[in-house]
Amino acid sequence: MAAEVTVVRVAGKRAVLEPSWLARAESVHRALRPDLPADYAGTLQGIFGDGGEMAVAVRDDQVVGVAVFRCHRNTSSGVHFYIDDLVTAPVARSQGVGKTLLDWLANEATARGATRLRLDSGTQRVDAHRFYHREGMHIACFLFSRDLDTVPQRHSTRGKA
Repeated sequence: MAAEVTVVRVAGKRAVLEPSWLARAESVHRALRPDLPADYAGTLQGIFGDGGEMAVAVRDDQVVGVAVFRCHRNTSSGVHFYIDDLVTAPVARSQGVGKTLLDWLANEATARGATRLRLDSGTQRVDAHRFYHREGMHIACFLFSRDLDTVPQRHSTRGKA
């Protein structure tokens, strides 16, 4: 039987609280975000400085899951609790790690006054979508994106007969 999974807060209140856990989270985090810059700690410090936070799931003194999240106010949901990244180490999938993190995040969101969790998930992540549905999440909206290095063609009809 697998050992118990616990959750450790790594960063919050715009500061790294547990630097050793941040370093140990990198390989698991890169399973979801392989293109993160080489300076992982520096990149995450910038995210934390912008209000991002991190928690890790730990089993047998090993990081087996990572959550990056933030909480802020907006006009659509009041207190908005958003999960930037939620990833389980490939060797630990389907062992309750993701559920443990998601439940911890739900409790954290509730304690801060949020009424729902929100996250985006790439359309190709079908297994993750099954997990989210199983955990009571639903598709609430479409997320639209446009790369800013290209300008869309605009066709003006003003002044034409």
